[in-house]
Amino acid sequence: MSRVYNFSAGPAVLPEEVLAEAAAEMMDYRGTGMSVMEMSHRSKAYQAIIDEAEADLRDLMNIPNNYKVLFLQGGASQQFAMIPMNLMKNGVADYIITGQWAKKAWQEAQMYGKANAVASSADKTFSYIPDCSDLPISEDADYVYICENNTIYGTKFWQLPNTKGKLLISDVSSCFLSEPVDVSKYGMIYGGVQKNIGPAGVVIAIIREDLVSEDVRPGTPTMLRYKTHVDNGSMYNTPPAYGIYICGKVFKWLKKRGGLEAMKAYNEKKAAILYDFLDSSKLFKGTVEKKDRSLMNVPFVTGDKDLDAKFVKEAEAAGLVNLKGHRSVGGMRASIYNAMPIEGVEKLVAFMKKFEEENL
Repeated sequence: MSRVYNFSAGPAVLPEEVLAEAAAEMMDYRGTGMSVMEMSHRSKAYQAIIDEAEADLRDLMNIPNNYKVLFLQGGASQQFAMIPMNLMKNGVADYIITGQWAKKAWQEAQMYGKANAVASSADKTFSYIPDCSDLPISEDADYVYICENNTIYGTKFWQLPNTKGKLLISDVSSCFLSEPVDVSKYGMIYGGVQKNIGPAGVVIAIIREDLVSEDVRPGTPTMLRYKTHVDNGSMYNTPPAYGIYICGKVFKWLKKRGGLEAMKAYNEKKAAILYDFLDSSKLFKGTVEKKDRSLMNVPFVTGDKDLDAKFVKEAEAAGLVNLKGHRSVGGMRASIYNAMPIEGVEKLVAFMKKFEEENL
């Protein structure tokens, strides 16, 4: 069977070039006589892999020298606890609730201190980003937290909130490396890699070094302290070694393609093809306010549940897979991350046009 166009929200499509390279190295990585999957993380060969991956990521994102890069495990969901355990020094934090993942992070933080929801778009099923230019930021807040791109609902912060001088912490799981970013605007920026960067099992956290200290909430386990991982170069215990190796290959692929400026232009071009069709379609419609649309995740509906199900089924038969929307919202969702080629989006739109003609 030939490869399908995979619109999954994550684990998601990876660049074919990267997969082919990994396949070629599967039995023997560069003369070591073994796969990276079998290699000791304490070996010279593996140390070179993780060092190079970090160097390439720093280069791609222009990460300032006073920020630490960590390759962690536990998914973004583990960060929901790790962040307040390490950074809620005053026991207060403000959360902007723009979807399920921000809500889960906020609920988790309530276990460790006072977590305030200072803005929310729950009133309209998270279909927009609230105005964050003048929020009631708590005077003693340790940080303000956002989920920058909302995978389920297809919204994106195109303007960062005014945190009134407080640290900004952002979950960028579903827009990681899709566009240039000014890391210095954040105290910490982090995300799971399984959407835009690599296979499931790795979380990358980029944290300002002055925020890494011994001063954590009492009872914080050794493994959940940022300092543990900073002091040990992400090697305190066995890291998700193979996942990091694939991430490193994706970083090289991105650099070869011109870096994050070039990716942003490509992603805008791809998203425009789909959004332009949705805006002119008589059958399908997008669910997000135009100004807040994500370039990565595009939810849409026909307005008829049975027709939605028929569309998903017929699309799959045509080699366009994983278009079913998240179980909490229904409808359809096309995730068009960095590795989704423009042809995939063109094929999807052509299929949608045909389906519209046959079902109107």
